[in-house]
Amino acid sequence: MARNPAEIIDRRRLKRRLNFWRIAAVVAVIAAVLTLASNFEDTGFSDHVARLEISGIILNDPVRDKALRRVARRGAVKALIVEIDSPGGTFVGGEALYNHLRSVAEQKPVVAVMGGTATSAAYMAAIGTSRVFAHNGTVTGSIGVIMQTADITGMLEKLGIKPETVKSGPLKAQPNPIEPFLPAAREATEVVVGDLFAMFVDIVATRRKIDRDKVVALSDGRVYSGRQARKAGLVDAIGGVAEARRWLAENHQVDAGLPLKDLDLHDDDEPWRYFIDSVVGKTLFSERLRLDGVLSVWQPKLK
Repeated sequence: MARNPAEIIDRRRLKRRLNFWRIAAVVAVIAAVLTLASNFEDTGFSDHVARLEISGIILNDPVRDKALRRVARRGAVKALIVEIDSPGGTFVGGEALYNHLRSVAEQKPVVAVMGGTATSAAYMAAIGTSRVFAHNGTVTGSIGVIMQTADITGMLEKLGIKPETVKSGPLKAQPNPIEPFLPAAREATEVVVGDLFAMFVDIVATRRKIDRDKVVALSDGRVYSGRQARKAGLVDAIGGVAEARRWLAENHQVDAGLPLKDLDLHDDDEPWRYFIDSVVGKTLFSERLRLDGVLSVWQPKLK
């Protein structure tokens, strides 16, 4: 039966729409299957050794901590290897990472492998694991804390600028660059730094099973090579990932042939965070701008 042109055009349009939605449905089903397969692999059906890479400045990181909590409870994760290459960071960042690694180590073996640098807060984190490996040439140690400020009042005076501050007490916002560092504020700050330093020393003495007086002697801020640290008892052995896998196999029956999978540190609730990271980048400069509080970081002098 002959149809008029308008009816023919309408039928063709309807057919194109149906084809579009059929294709869309097939793509959606394939995506769902791939997502489920990925989730199954991640949640416990494929045995593996997890790997966490710690680099750059160590800050308090809820996303990283959440990932470590997942590792602790997942049966498919037979061990965790933490590869560290960092000069340290904030005291709280190192303390939080140390505590979460201790929590994981209560459930399964955790091994730290130091790279080129693992100092200050990075060293604190490393000793939260079950076993610490360093290379002979690793720079580690620098056990201690630091709080820095600057006095720019002289420069401001030369520029004809006189800062004015209204505050509730003389020690509020001390130290800060636009006021002289009051003796009472310095004394109070030194007490805080000393208390945090004592915490750091206690952690080292407990985890490394070294007499506290000896730890104090080792904790004058100096750095050590991996070989020196091994001799002083600050690390367990010389080696890298291969030696760590061998130790896991010999001491915890973790098959050396299991795949090594990087820990997923993405948080689906905060996709904007990773977009910003990818655009801005994680440079030392940008990270240091975010540092606040007391630091535990090695800062070599550059000539």
